[in-house]
Amino acid sequence: MQRRVLWVAILASFVAFLDGAIVTVALPAMTRELGGGLTTAQWVVDAYLLSLGSLILIAGSLSDSFGRVRILRAGLILFGVASLACAVAPDALTLIVARAVQGAGAALLVPSSLAMITATFSGASQGKAIGSWTAWTGTAFLAGPLLGGLLVDYASWRLIFALNVIPIAGTLLLLKGLVMPAPEPEQAPAPVPNRVDLPGALLASIGLAGTVFALIEQGRLGWGSPGVVVPFVLGIAALAAFIWWETRAPAPMMPLGLFRKRNFGMGNVATTFIYAGVSIGQLMVVLFLQEVAGFTAAMAGVASVPTAVVMLVLSGSFGTLAGKYGPRFFMTVGPVVAGLGYLAMATTTEPFNFWLHILPGMLIYSLGLAITVAPLTAAILGAVPPSQSGIGSAINNAVSRVAGLIAVALAGTLLGGILDFDSFRRIMLITAAMFVVGGLISAFGIVNPVDSGGKRPKVAPIDA
Repeated sequence: MQRRVLWVAILASFVAFLDGAIVTVALPAMTRELGGGLTTAQWVVDAYLLSLGSLILIAGSLSDSFGRVRILRAGLILFGVASLACAVAPDALTLIVARAVQGAGAALLVPSSLAMITATFSGASQGKAIGSWTAWTGTAFLAGPLLGGLLVDYASWRLIFALNVIPIAGTLLLLKGLVMPAPEPEQAPAPVPNRVDLPGALLASIGLAGTVFALIEQGRLGWGSPGVVVPFVLGIAALAAFIWWETRAPAPMMPLGLFRKRNFGMGNVATTFIYAGVSIGQLMVVLFLQEVAGFTAAMAGVASVPTAVVMLVLSGSFGTLAGKYGPRFFMTVGPVVAGLGYLAMATTTEPFNFWLHILPGMLIYSLGLAITVAPLTAAILGAVPPSQSGIGSAINNAVSRVAGLIAVALAGTLLGGILDFDSFRRIMLITAAMFVVGGLISAFGIVNPVDSGGKRPKVAPIDA
């Protein structure tokens, strides 16, 4: 039973993480076939992140209210159908809409899979299960770019979506007949109407959609266009209404009181800058290698492998050290080191030399990210009571996704509308600044918590 639940959780999350990792390297091939240039590339990424970021908080409530297996099955079916729609998309608009549906499916997958693990395992076995989940899903970031590059170069970018149905079908088979244990009476979820914050989810979705649409389209239409001003104003108003509603909702999907806890509040502010840098930096490197440096998709995928390897090898060690010495030092030093990696990549000139201009910076960035991720998660989850660790994790994941969403939406503006050596150097400097700001926020905002026994609590790292 436990092994089966673990494999269901791993496979369900793996397909969502693999899709997120594999798409970036295929963006140039998509835009060549479907048109739209950078704007299409931005929307292919952001449509997914938009629905994922706006729905991931409410997905936890749905899982509690309607059952983890039921919500996970719905997420798998939705993700699979959307993947097939992406694979056969005749134009850019259809692909973008299908990507948004994919994001909605992914929002149902990750919280439900982790909830199944925490409901099935306890004590030391729970930590081990979460570690296995993290390790296996982490391989998606290693395999994704390389597999995507090979498929683009030797087959078709459409196969990166069609292949999703294989792990989805396997997971659905494992789910057949699986019954999760009922919660204890005192832990039983409240009735559905009190658990699902539909107004909050609607306001968050409208707010993010409006602002992101304006940020992406302003490069094409200009800020004076009603097609930009109206959705931007509507989006800002909806986000303000979302904050207002969350302070009054009987069961808010984002309990704002958590942000009064210092490490939670400041940790999420640091997350905003750090993950904005992660998203836009890696996207620009992959696009630059293909669009400007002339790399094939497969070679661009290979170029991203060092980051995944360094993360898989070193993240656990730095998580252990942070558990022993506290997260503040690592959350300060890690982002600064990552920023130094992007400063190194900002030296890229013609004639281009990958081994000199990109690889050293990628390795430095990877080391910085490995230093940062587990301590960041430990600081944030360690600041909330165990009973709220689920929503705390969901909020932090939502913050990281929305930060990446907005950063990618601003890519066209930061590039000045064209990707070349000059704009690449500029965006590498901007990315480096994002990481350094994240480190400075951690230095002044994070404290090393100590429990009553004088020992710092160990918190299992979650997905980056």
